Amino acid sequence: MNKAKEKSKEFEAKSEKKKDKLGANHVIVDQSGAAGEIREDVEEETFEKLGVCAELCEAVAKMGYKHPSKIQAESLPYTLQGRDIIGLAETGSGKTAAFALPVIQKLLDNPQPFFALVMSPTRELCVQISEHFEAIGSLIGLRSAVLVGGLDMVSQAIALAKKPHVIVGTPGRVADHLANTKGFHLKKLKYLVFDEADRLLSMDFEK
Repeated sequence: MNKAKEKSKEFEAKSEKKKDKLGANHVIVDQSGAAGEIREDVEEETFEKLGVCAELCEAVAKMGYKHPSKIQAESLPYTLQGRDIIGLAETGSGKTAAFALPVIQKLLDNPQPFFALVMSPTRELCVQISEHFEAIGSLIGLRSAVLVGGLDMVSQAIALAKKPHVIVGTPGRVADHLANTKGFHLKKLKYLVFDEADRLLSMDFEK
């Protein structure tokens, strides 16, 4: 754990200028290219050493994760402490587990409906993220709901009525349900995740 903290502090120092712009509670972790290649010992790292609880270590092991990926190893020391984070990494790097693990671990301590909302730009990504959450949270019976366009709102409203722990959706459909689905609100939301945030916030996506 001390080794992980030392590496995290090293990266934090390198990103100090960027973090100053965001504020003290925000961290930038960049594993999208050479600038982020600062961990050479990931295979020596374990989820347990990073602070992931035993139940979730067992879950990720069943999913085939032997060691944390670089984005997971760099981000988990911060996210498990409840820090806000901006993470940059390539497709297939383990980003979903990187943000799902701290959400689910916190959910273990304080189980409640509508605990987390994950926004993603496409229907396919939303489905994949939901499946990932449910796989990692299978040992604790985690429930998720997918809110995307092109599908029946009534069936999605029924899923929301079952009080899922995690909601995954596209921005437009989430807004539709907030406006029209009785009993659905985000007043007690604890975690908000923007997956593919560059696409979510781009002018092209807005159009």
